[in-house]
Amino acid sequence: MAADPQVIPPKEPFYLDGPKDRSFELHFAWRVFRQFLKGFRQLHFIGPGITVFGSARFAEDHPYYILAREMGKRIAQAGFTTITGGGPGIMEAANRGAFENGGYSVGCNIQLPFEQKPNPYAHKSVTFEHFFVRKVLLVKYSYAFIIMPGGVGTMDEFFETLTLVQTKSIIQFPIVLVGKAYYQPIIDYMKFMVEQKTIGEHDMDLVCITDSVEEAMEHISKYIKANYISKPRKLLWWLFEKK
Repeated sequence: MAADPQVIPPKEPFYLDGPKDRSFELHFAWRVFRQFLKGFRQLHFIGPGITVFGSARFAEDHPYYILAREMGKRIAQAGFTTITGGGPGIMEAANRGAFENGGYSVGCNIQLPFEQKPNPYAHKSVTFEHFFVRKVLLVKYSYAFIIMPGGVGTMDEFFETLTLVQTKSIIQFPIVLVGKAYYQPIIDYMKFMVEQKTIGEHDMDLVCITDSVEEAMEHISKYIKANYISKPRKLLWWLFEKK
């Protein structure tokens, strides 16, 4: 019988195999644990941070790159660490703005076959194998989230972070969408979701949308001043810890 031309065989057929054997699953769990442990050790002393999400595809002469670079500068001036996904584009711009203006700059990179490579403006760079590990670390060490224009990955980071705030898994963390024209269709659809009662009307209040670095930082400062808690962290020599 000839193969059905409408059926496209998967490139990775092992994904359809179902559960793997116990030794494979144990090895996978151990690899994930090691990534988390590496992230915790590397980022424990970076200080309170603000994470900037955004596309890897904008060149340095693009208006959004320039805006993200200014955002990194303002984060540094506010005394916070700038945290990004560590790659090019928006991530590089935010790291660069902090790096060039006396701030601390951190990149949480991901292993990808294209686009993603560590940018040179991070004082500390950590590379992860899995997106979900990376996202946990980007949220864990942040006091606020700035979402610059980006693609599918940025949308994933935005909506996952918004879900965490909406469900009070993390509380009183400001989320700022930068780029009114870019994000207006998303906001319009969220208003449609309110009409359909799939989200609450108050959920719209969780997001500030702006084109202004000044407005973004004022919004973030308002939340942080009311909720900021800084806990001193001591180096433990017996854990071979270092800043």
